[in-house]
Amino acid sequence: MRRNGVHFLVAAGLALTALLPAEALAQGAIKLGELNSYKVFPAFLDPYRKGMELALEQANASGGVFGRKIEIVSRDDNGNPGDAVRVAEELLSRENVQFLMGTFASNVGLAVADFARQKKVLFIAAEPLTDKITWQSGNRYTFRLRASTYMQTAMLIPEAARLKKKRWAIVYPNYEYGQSATAAFKALLKKAQPDVEFVAEQAAPLGKIDGGAVAQALADAKPDAIFSSLFGADLARFVREGNTRGLFKGREVFNLLGGEPEYLDPLKDEAPSGWYVTGYPWYAIGTPEHKRFLDAYQKKYGDHPRLGSVVGYTTVASAVAAMKRAGSLDSEKLVAAMEGLQVDSPFGKITYRALDHQSTMGAYVGRTALKDGRGVMTDFSYADGAKFMPSDDEVRRMRPAQ
Repeated sequence: MRRNGVHFLVAAGLALTALLPAEALAQGAIKLGELNSYKVFPAFLDPYRKGMELALEQANASGGVFGRKIEIVSRDDNGNPGDAVRVAEELLSRENVQFLMGTFASNVGLAVADFARQKKVLFIAAEPLTDKITWQSGNRYTFRLRASTYMQTAMLIPEAARLKKKRWAIVYPNYEYGQSATAAFKALLKKAQPDVEFVAEQAAPLGKIDGGAVAQALADAKPDAIFSSLFGADLARFVREGNTRGLFKGREVFNLLGGEPEYLDPLKDEAPSGWYVTGYPWYAIGTPEHKRFLDAYQKKYGDHPRLGSVVGYTTVASAVAAMKRAGSLDSEKLVAAMEGLQVDSPFGKITYRALDHQSTMGAYVGRTALKDGRGVMTDFSYADGAKFMPSDDEVRRMRPAQ
């Protein structure tokens, strides 16, 4: 399938085009390699793909880069680190892409980041949230767009500490992202509120949560508050079973990503009310840069954007800005251009920090509410990612020497 210059392959290993001679490639489209877990995480990645297509269309309408059109060659990584490395290799060796971008799951992102390090090729990690990708396992060739689990958790900590709830229960998807979010929350809340106690912890297999058993186990622990990093179908099951058991009644709940429309919209009138969340209230953001994005997106698709739409759009915008700043497609020059790169996004200007390759993209923080039979975010504000990172000295201690 091909839409607006973007190739999307259903079968891994399917060749898109015959290899072109070097002379033709030099004058042809600039090919960028993108890989993601489209079949595994469609709620986020279908809108992501649309955002990516919109940015690509706009870039090519403005003349592309170096007077050449941009083409994105995309592969599905099946949400599997091994498959991701294999298709990343195919993108480089068979499709002759200039660099890599994408990925969703944290474990997949880490695998591709290490592959990029070995191959010495730029990798713009769009979505994986694990702190390790720019800190503990950071490398010269990897840059991450979205705010990390540490950063988004830190955005919720001031309100969690203000409530002075002593007994906390935690539930998370049991893989890199959920483990990382849980570790950050426990460390940051303990620092802000030393007397806090963590009385229950439920680690659910990703995509296979037993919502009833988890909700009951948390209820039995009688916590004062709950921190969750569940998302997608796991979050929906947890909400429904928790409502059935009265788990949330009289308890404050904090849920990382819980205000993202990808995960809030499907709950409809079952959406929780009063939860503290990070998310994307697309319907109420009045900044000029967001209005331009919203209008263009709705005109093209006749639908509202999700957070994935913003991520896909800004990933392509980052790639275009890097190539223009580098003035070259050389890997080392592209990496140098990414360090300190400023990019216009629907959330305003963001910067890829030279220190750790982490972008300053933030998130909207607020509370959930029910309006007209659907979940929305209310009382929200934008949290600038630059304000919710560890100190430079802490980052230097965590990040390997380059």
